[in-house]
Amino acid sequence: MRMKAIETASRLRRACPRRTRPTLRSLWLALLLALGLALPAAARDQLVIGMTQYPSTLHPSIDAMLAKSYLHGLTRRPFTVYDADWKLVCLLCTELPTFENGKAVRETLPDGREGVAVTYSIQPNATWGDGTPVTTEDVLFTYEAGRNAATGISNAELYRRILKIDVIDDKRFTMHLDRIEFTYNGLGDFNILPAHLEREALEDPANYRTRTRYDSDPANPGLYFGPYRIAGITPGAEIRLEANPTWWGKPPPVERIILKVIENTAALEANLLSGSIDYVAGELGLSIDQALAFEKRHAADYDFLYKAGLFYEHIALNLDNPILKSRAVRQALLTAIDRDAINAQLFGGKQAIADTSVSPLDAGYDKATHRYGYDPAAAAALLDGAGWTLGDDGIRRNAAGDKLSLELVTTAGDRNRELVQQVLQAEWRKIGIETRLRAEPARILFGETLPQRKFEMGLFAFLSSPENVPRTTLHSTMIPTAANGGDGQNYTGFSSAEMDELLDRLEVELDPARRLQLWRRLQEIYASELPVLPLWFRAQPFIMPKWLTGIVPTGNQFPTTLWVEDWNVR
Repeated sequence: MRMKAIETASRLRRACPRRTRPTLRSLWLALLLALGLALPAAARDQLVIGMTQYPSTLHPSIDAMLAKSYLHGLTRRPFTVYDADWKLVCLLCTELPTFENGKAVRETLPDGREGVAVTYSIQPNATWGDGTPVTTEDVLFTYEAGRNAATGISNAELYRRILKIDVIDDKRFTMHLDRIEFTYNGLGDFNILPAHLEREALEDPANYRTRTRYDSDPANPGLYFGPYRIAGITPGAEIRLEANPTWWGKPPPVERIILKVIENTAALEANLLSGSIDYVAGELGLSIDQALAFEKRHAADYDFLYKAGLFYEHIALNLDNPILKSRAVRQALLTAIDRDAINAQLFGGKQAIADTSVSPLDAGYDKATHRYGYDPAAAAALLDGAGWTLGDDGIRRNAAGDKLSLELVTTAGDRNRELVQQVLQAEWRKIGIETRLRAEPARILFGETLPQRKFEMGLFAFLSSPENVPRTTLHSTMIPTAANGGDGQNYTGFSSAEMDELLDRLEVELDPARRLQLWRRLQEIYASELPVLPLWFRAQPFIMPKWLTGIVPTGNQFPTTLWVEDWNVR
């Protein structure tokens, strides 16, 4: 990383010889910057964005983290995404394949099942930052890397479902899939990789995760093909981006963007006020309570936007834990949480209480799903029935004398979650449960603790696309293990034959009415079994300077940065 900084400094020295005398304007601009004062709009060529997480890896397909999605919204483009209207649209492709336009064709597989062949065209001017065209060679390489279980690439299920890829020419290919899903033409998780740079690292698949240039040489321009490319990083703290001269689309709004990582949300707010950052990323910024309080004090200085969506805050339960194996204990834990009071007191009532992982805004939502109300007496009765007896010290024990004691881990520095942790600890203490609190940096929690299932209870959030079938979080084959290379996000270890069957059927049901019936049964099982404790669907607060416009939140898993070229600086 240091070498890259030195190279950048050398370029600046060559561009500005030592004998060049500073102008009065340059001295004036330097003084304004030193004092933290805002520059006039004409002089703005840099945007500093504050965010609360740093990615565990910069590789686009290893470890699923919102921080990385936000970053790569600036540096890459997926083939397809869901936009702010929750419509599937092309970004890297030129047209969605459909049965109607003939670019999707049903085909009979050797075993008699029905599959589909979908044909995509890559944007004709898409070029990696080093000038190498983005071609079907990269598509084939990405498929090769994704199919190799040793690489650690996420969503291995996607690559298993791709039977083969036929190349038509440098910019067109046909992908043959082993089933027809209702999302058959969506290709958002197929994150294309640069074959000319990554092939050497793939020669050792078992060590690909540590050899990939996305982490060993992250400022290599050939890794990116979006409006920006990474110019340098300070690991854990800052990612510096510059406009990509090979970008084929509309010019981005500023020459440079700096992603400044401040994991403590109170410090994030302070940096916004001081001018050290210009904008707090709504996807990874202040909590609702902080944003509401901030708006009361600074409404005249910033623009505020609150976007409800598919940001599911919950508590994952490790079902291998002897205590949490008991459904009665899981139900008691949820029944003892006054979610309505937490929502009112901490979030101004702006969060939608969750019954399951399906949002009330989503097409598959069933309002008849059972909701657990706040009832400490009922929670205590459930624990009594499960054999946990209240002791003189106020903590329950089982017949063997073991304490009813559990650890709750969450992301460090997130004041909102730390407050929720403390409320949960107090509420569970009322019914005789001892709770130990722990916090970890997001890159550790999402990069190690959850995938390796080294937790008892974990407080965090998932962000999904519209009507997203939760296979990766609920299907028994998606439990991450050493044997499957840590693939999947079923961190709880939930296993249900009926749920597996529902998920399998949901994906291939093309009729919306029949699909809704499957969604209803899925939610019934979820609410009964409680593999996680549903809390609420978060609203994202966006706090923007008056001079930055054009940011349109999607409310789904695809970040605003995917449309950075539509932002405006005035």
